[in-house]
Amino acid sequence: MLLRKRVVAGLFALALSTPLMHAQFSGQSPRDNFRDTSILRPPAGSKVAIIVFEDLGCPACAKAHPYEQEVQKSTGATLVRYDFPLEGHIWTFDGAVAARYIQDKINPKLADQFRSDVFASQMQISNREDLHAYTDKWLKAHGQNPPFVMDPGGKLAAEVKADYDLGRRLNVEYTPTIVVVTKDHYQVISGTASLNFDPGNLQRATEAAVAQTKSAPAHAAAAKKTSAH
Repeated sequence: MLLRKRVVAGLFALALSTPLMHAQFSGQSPRDNFRDTSILRPPAGSKVAIIVFEDLGCPACAKAHPYEQEVQKSTGATLVRYDFPLEGHIWTFDGAVAARYIQDKINPKLADQFRSDVFASQMQISNREDLHAYTDKWLKAHGQNPPFVMDPGGKLAAEVKADYDLGRRLNVEYTPTIVVVTKDHYQVISGTASLNFDPGNLQRATEAAVAQTKSAPAHAAAAKKTSAH
């Protein structure tokens, strides 16, 4: 499943009795500077999620993007993307707003394609004017009429800002920050000063997390049966 998160803490379980444990599913997970890890949870109905904080103008995010999609498809984990537009990237906030417009007003899958295409076209976009021209051309190429005003009430911008605030709450320091999570554990794939994105690490960690969640009920049942004797 591919899931776009647009609201902050309310979409995760807030009444958590124990903190999330920093653990490794596969390989070595680096020390992080995360603060409120209670937000690192799979969404309802999912046991394993790949959580990504990304900036549309970040070259490292563009590099990681297709691998995230591949791992999501091969493992069945939920892919949760958050917009984290860096202040130094002058067009990426507007790019995230454009993606939200396509997602909310047209089609979520088309919005995913827009994000992929923007990542692939980063070298063509230097400022807001470039981004707006690119978006208009892209919409027309996909049979859509560009709106005169994309976000007249500021709702889409507020959604992007909510994602950014969630990243600040977690203490995201680098993009992309990628974390594989279950309801009890998480492993950082990238997002620390000492760790660059490694596609193999993402694949291994996600596969291991999926395997652990599949085996957990059997272990729990065996323990219960043993204690009953």
